[in-house]
Amino acid sequence: MFYFDPMYLVFAAPALLLAMFAQWKVSSAYDKYTKVRNARNLTGIQVAQSLLRANGLNLNVSGTPGHLTDHYDPRDKTLYLSQGVAQTPSVAALAIVAHEVGHAVQDAQGYAPMRLRAFLVMPANAGPWIGYILFIIGIFINMTGLVWLGIAFFSLGLLFSLATLPVEFNASSRALAMLRNSALVGQGEVDAAKAVLTAAALTYVAAATQALSQLLYYVFVALNMRSRDD
Repeated sequence: MFYFDPMYLVFAAPALLLAMFAQWKVSSAYDKYTKVRNARNLTGIQVAQSLLRANGLNLNVSGTPGHLTDHYDPRDKTLYLSQGVAQTPSVAALAIVAHEVGHAVQDAQGYAPMRLRAFLVMPANAGPWIGYILFIIGIFINMTGLVWLGIAFFSLGLLFSLATLPVEFNASSRALAMLRNSALVGQGEVDAAKAVLTAAALTYVAAATQALSQLLYYVFVALNMRSRDD
């Protein structure tokens, strides 16, 4: 029989609302500034090539399908740009490309939080699934120890989200510094780029908040189980 615990909403609803607000902010900022041409009329791929040269990096720049799927992959040392960013001479493209180049610079410099996040990728992918299974089995057979073990595995997802925050914030900080120190931007464009990057950063805060709220709910359930056993 399906059972829904109303207390779940108490924990999950605030984080869900924050995630929805963050997504709206990103979409609004991108939609606004993707329609604003940058002063040099440079496409995203041209900006990427210029910033990579300025930082002494000889990396591949490749296309990737999808919308706002831009990313840097340290495994193959490639900067992947979506078509909307790579081919558009917009202020939004400036911001997004500079952010991804910021990740490439982090990788080249051996930025410690980035290495930590890379180390946590596999545990964070498997941990929540294992944790959820152990958590459900523990509740079903009324074994509190198994429930807490599930919570421990699930917490790996939160740890990854928390480790992601300094990596993303630092990449945005590097991006803004690169744009300020380059001849790529016109007057006021750094502020516009900052608006795009700030909105994007909020999505990572929302992801961490969602992971935390889920974990707190599981802890709440586990504590209730223990109090019933007592």
